[in-house]
Amino acid sequence: MDGKDKDHVLSLKVMRLTRPSLFMGLSIGCDARDLPGDHLNAEIRNDMAIPAGLPNTGVGQMLLLPQSFGNIYLGETFSCCLCVHNDTSELVREVSIKAVLQMSNQRLSLLGEDENEPLQNLEGNETVNEVIQHEVKDIGTHILVCTVNYLSTSGEKQSFRKFFKFQVMKPLDVKTKFYNAESDEVYLEAGVQNITSGPLCLEKVDLEPSPYFNVTPLNHLPQDSKSLVFGQMNVVNPHDTRQYLYCLKPKLEAKNNPSALRQATAIGKLDIVWRTNMGDRGRLQTSQLQRMAPQYGDVRVTVEKIPSMVRLEEQFDVGLSITNICERVLELNLDFLSGGGGSEWSGVSSRSLPPLQPGESTQLTLHIVPLQTGLQTIAGVRLTDTFLKRTYKYENLAQVFVNNEKSEEKQAFFSSWMNFGA
Repeated sequence: MDGKDKDHVLSLKVMRLTRPSLFMGLSIGCDARDLPGDHLNAEIRNDMAIPAGLPNTGVGQMLLLPQSFGNIYLGETFSCCLCVHNDTSELVREVSIKAVLQMSNQRLSLLGEDENEPLQNLEGNETVNEVIQHEVKDIGTHILVCTVNYLSTSGEKQSFRKFFKFQVMKPLDVKTKFYNAESDEVYLEAGVQNITSGPLCLEKVDLEPSPYFNVTPLNHLPQDSKSLVFGQMNVVNPHDTRQYLYCLKPKLEAKNNPSALRQATAIGKLDIVWRTNMGDRGRLQTSQLQRMAPQYGDVRVTVEKIPSMVRLEEQFDVGLSITNICERVLELNLDFLSGGGGSEWSGVSSRSLPPLQPGESTQLTLHIVPLQTGLQTIAGVRLTDTFLKRTYKYENLAQVFVNNEKSEEKQAFFSSWMNFGA
């Protein structure tokens, strides 16, 4: 980017400082039995831009200097060099350079804000260079305003100003999903998509939890806690997406305050660090991620103990925890409805529970008899608030697999007897 007024003796150039790229060679080969013979292959071997031994990759072994201003992405560091040159053969005194970056919502001084900084003198055909760097934190249009002040040969104060506009684009698209478990755990699924024009190497994708939670990343191999499931080099090509999973468990002080935990919607922030294919570093931190708080009303029921597999028509136990998450004392009545078709509750069908203070829990052991095989849903629990006459029905407390092992043993015996008779 150049700038010079015809009435001024100084000229200004602004050059962006970026890393070079790899030169892409044009490799066109053919089989030696074809009409061109070995001529095309010989041209590839003689091309100094194509690495020896890898003629068909197209990726060169030479670096190519930037040919344009290029793209700037959010989270990267914008670096540029301001070059002021004296186009005359005479001395120009008290030269100063100021650089201000204008964004949509603010104005940031990058150079020349110190008024006590000594001014420079430029001899004829001499040049002064200044390098500025700024971590880009906003997307949209940015304008770099450069101002040059100096004293002319006649002692008159002179100045000129140049404007350089560039766009800052979004490098990543982050989409999140939340899953609220019955055990107060929260699972966060984060999809990080590369929307730049080149590949990115994701060095770090960490979740910084809010004060209510502890986080456990679920993105590493079971046998090696330091190895990512994506491999040693987590390279994401343009428009590809990486899925990350995190488990957030409430801290002890949060578990002891159910009402506060229920209102805690802030989960944390994602901290993402990446590098481009030439090693340029970028870093982004999302805003506070918000989940939809689960709605339990005034009372919450969780399954604390249940077997994963049971036998048909054999009674088993289910452990429930009933918690008061409101600010008043609860007096509840427990009723057993139909077990959902695949099972039936065993015991007294209705009873009153002891009063529950705010934040207090009570543990119950219930008995149920499975009547159908397969994966069955445990349902049919109803709680009634005797003061407000409000009812809470739980139609999907948990699931259990019902197996008919006795029938399988009889069938195996009958099958073996038939084979013996044959």
